[in-house]
Amino acid sequence: MSTTNTGFLEDFAAMSGFGATPGGGVDRQAGTPADHATRKWFGDWLARHGFAESLDEAGNQFGTLDLVPGAPYVLLGSHLDSQPLAGRFDGAYGVLAAAHAAARVAAEARAGELEPVCNLAVVNWFNEEGSRFTPSMMGSSVFTGKLPLRDALATTDPAGVTVAQALAAGHRRPDASAPVLADVARYAEIHIEQGRSLEEGGTQVGIVDRTWAASKYRVTVDGAQSHTGSTRMEDRRDALYGAALVISAARDLAAEFEPGLLHTSVSEMHVLPNSPVTIARQVVMNLDLRSPDEDVLARAMDLLGKWIGAAEERSRTDIALELTHRWGLVAYQPEGVALGRASAERLGFRHTEIMTVAGHDSTNLKDVVPTVMLFVPSVDGISHNEAEYTRDDDALRGVELLTEVARRLVRGDLAGLEPERPGR
Repeated sequence: MSTTNTGFLEDFAAMSGFGATPGGGVDRQAGTPADHATRKWFGDWLARHGFAESLDEAGNQFGTLDLVPGAPYVLLGSHLDSQPLAGRFDGAYGVLAAAHAAARVAAEARAGELEPVCNLAVVNWFNEEGSRFTPSMMGSSVFTGKLPLRDALATTDPAGVTVAQALAAGHRRPDASAPVLADVARYAEIHIEQGRSLEEGGTQVGIVDRTWAASKYRVTVDGAQSHTGSTRMEDRRDALYGAALVISAARDLAAEFEPGLLHTSVSEMHVLPNSPVTIARQVVMNLDLRSPDEDVLARAMDLLGKWIGAAEERSRTDIALELTHRWGLVAYQPEGVALGRASAERLGFRHTEIMTVAGHDSTNLKDVVPTVMLFVPSVDGISHNEAEYTRDDDALRGVELLTEVARRLVRGDLAGLEPERPGR
């Protein structure tokens, strides 16, 4: 094993010690002490390897390497925050892979082995996961103009702590030198698949060409608080019962379509008053629908609406859905897909084009900057779980692929590809 590969694995092991859990995963939700400790470690890593660290007002952490005075950046990155009791690889692998790839390409440029037309930057996007602060992909949403900064900073966690307060506890303050969207010419991200298509197909790397469509809702079920023992069954308006009917309907909904066409879930439940001897007056929870076909998503919502009406009548509750997040079936730039494919072919890696079911920061960036998105296999497709795992060989292969992609982007292989940006 090369010294470079050993260095990546050693760095990944060190980084995985922050927020480590007894089950072998990590728990470092955005803006928590564990997240801040990881960010400080990464900032120190950047400094040791010649990067200039900076932080923008949304909490996005950058490391820049200037190769061509005044030129825009090729930006590489992902996120370091995690879900509760989650795996070590989701997001964090991509940040460290980006840092290693950028350092390698910069060294080649400075040694005269390639002629750069762009500078290099890496990024750790703030609060990609959206577990402590909603919505997910918060930092990249602010960066791309999809979410106002003031709204992000005012967002609170369940304990009432704002994003602004959480960021203030970090290792450094916002820096006017942090890159902004206008400074970025290209973006690339590598991530674990979080599914098992690559592993099942014996494929070494995936080149992401499209996203699944998704719709997320806040579901509020309103009933009437009363005594769990003395209230007659026919008089009950149990919000928890109404919520249970919605949960069951959401699961049954997936079976109405061909396998693989619809994923549904209900999560993050808040029950009031949440007392063992009191019938719930209100339940608030998250509903998530995803599909590779937008027509399927629309039909699913129509059908679910009818089932929710029946659930209201059966439980004698009022059920309301509020759309909180939506993205469509949007393609990554074909030229970026072709560049990723050519990079894999040059390295001799078995590859395939693949859709992403999960949301990533690249799904924001691709709308405003030419973007390349890459996947490496996940063992058994496990993710958001302490058992999440990607084998060393697959992880190292991904670093090599991202390095080749960065090499091509820095020398201008996607010149002339400019998407429409907000306000143009």
